[in-house]
Amino acid sequence: MALAGEFEALAGRDTWVFDLDNTLYPAECDLFAEIDQRMTDFVAGFLRMEREEARALQKRYYAEHGTTLRGMMTMHGMSPEDFLAHVHEIDLSPLPHLPDLCEVIAALPGRKLVYTNGSRRHAERVTEYMKLGASFDGLFGIEDSDYTPKPTQSAYDAFCRHHDVDPARAVFFEDLERNLKPAHAMGFATVLVHSKKDWSHEPVEARPAGANDANHPHVDYLTDDLTGFLQGVLQVVRPEVIRGS
Repeated sequence: MALAGEFEALAGRDTWVFDLDNTLYPAECDLFAEIDQRMTDFVAGFLRMEREEARALQKRYYAEHGTTLRGMMTMHGMSPEDFLAHVHEIDLSPLPHLPDLCEVIAALPGRKLVYTNGSRRHAERVTEYMKLGASFDGLFGIEDSDYTPKPTQSAYDAFCRHHDVDPARAVFFEDLERNLKPAHAMGFATVLVHSKKDWSHEPVEARPAGANDANHPHVDYLTDDLTGFLQGVLQVVRPEVIRGS
């Protein structure tokens, strides 16, 4: 794994792919808590079961199918649209406005894309709320991969086809280490965005990455400060921006 500050390997990369939740905003915002509760509510209503039973099923489907959504579609023939609309209509007020992040993403050379296992509408809401919408050239939601989630290889293939991405010229930012493995194998440079907070008390599916998750050959860079990391990248890929600031 390259050390923070050693960004020369990123020179010439001109496509910047960002996961959304717990990557573009700090994991400490804990938006997942509300999404998680709304998923339980939906499963309970759809299957007409008690909430405790629905929650256990929700977690099992996440483990077995990659997302609760995929499990519900596969096992119960659920249509995904209503599920996604329900679980992602959340209160965004915990999200910060990060003007320095907006500025540094806008300054990156080439295209900037969001790739999320959530819906495209969720990505639109979050990026607009954070005033990041104008910084991105495209958003890719789970509906764009036929509801197949990361880290399934076909989902990455669909993303690259949809946005005409050459992984050898791209950088992939994620908060889940497992989602970087296929990206690295395809040729993306990979960045694991981790949280400083102790999340050990949270369920596994709710935990953002920690520093120890970087101990894998498919993680090229590790950071707990996305804005600072990108400012360091700009010193290599666009030094004139740094000099002029």
